[in-house]
Amino acid sequence: MDLTDIFKKENPSPEKSINLFHCLNELNDHSLVKEVQTYVNARGYSRLSGTSLSPTQWSALVFVLLNSEEELDDFDLLKYDPSEEGLLMLLPVVKACQKAILCECNLTEKSCEILSSALSSSSSSLRELDLSYNELQDSGVELLSAGLENPSCKLEKLKKVNHCISKKVLHLKTCSVLSRKYSRSLKEISLLSNCGLTEKGCAALASALSSKTSSLRHLDLSYNETLQDSGMMMLSAGLGNLHCKVETLRLRWCNITEKGCAVLASALSSNSSHLKKLNLSYNKLQDSGVKLLSAGLKNPHCKLETVSLYNCSITDEGFAALALALKSNPSSQLRELDVIGNQPGESGVKLFSDLLEDPCCKLEKLQ
Repeated sequence: MDLTDIFKKENPSPEKSINLFHCLNELNDHSLVKEVQTYVNARGYSRLSGTSLSPTQWSALVFVLLNSEEELDDFDLLKYDPSEEGLLMLLPVVKACQKAILCECNLTEKSCEILSSALSSSSSSLRELDLSYNELQDSGVELLSAGLENPSCKLEKLKKVNHCISKKVLHLKTCSVLSRKYSRSLKEISLLSNCGLTEKGCAALASALSSKTSSLRHLDLSYNETLQDSGMMMLSAGLGNLHCKVETLRLRWCNITEKGCAVLASALSSNSSHLKKLNLSYNKLQDSGVKLLSAGLKNPHCKLETVSLYNCSITDEGFAALALALKSNPSSQLRELDVIGNQPGESGVKLFSDLLEDPCCKLEKLQ
């Protein structure tokens, strides 16, 4: 019996399949590999649309993908078979790739169990995972969290799991994962955008950010209108903590006003702050809030490089406070400022025109 017959009569494990295909290649038998190469080279919504692969063909497809540098850099399940069966059959590829895009692939709780096992594997190379627009449900998030908390998990970036998960489970499980000692690799998370985050959730998140084992660098809390100033007060406690490493914070449409700006300015003034990018667009900060925020920008400990204040109800008074803050802080690292959608008036425009002409000003982009 030759190696091809083994494939036809048995259903070898993925690891055994790869070894057998290597043997076939060494014997110059490329028939099975050539058979599935057409699927890899195909174009369109799904390269396997309307096709039913045998176990042998699935194994051959896995072998081809594992030997493709392009696919392992950025693997998109949607290109092949957006289903739980496709995920299961191509799991060795998911484990071996750097980035797995699994959005809109009809995945459910069962897929989370599969992925949790993959994330827990010491042989996994996965660094980025996109699970957007799948019916994972609360039970699926619970299973996925177990993989994220595993000491072998190397994931650095996890993108949205949305729409079909209760808000309570979403932010509580996220905070739990961030605060565990095993979450040292996770640097970017977009689970909390538009999820009804409140003061209580912000308090739990602040505790997670204050953990000395947290490695989180990028946090998007946008479109949480329930966050408000009370949530900002809780969150700022974590942002100003010595152990917090967050560099990018997005807070668009969060109902933050003057009170929220006061505590945020205090966090920015902390010598332990790592924050470099801040987006507060579509919040009613008004001049009073911007004046308080400017106090943080004045502080020599402030490390902000990019600030977005798009449509924040700022007038000439607020612009004057911003200009003065940047002018009076020679160590300011601010390079980009977005103030579109506000009313600077003639005086505000002149102040910033003069500021940009100042040789000490480091602002490179103003819009």
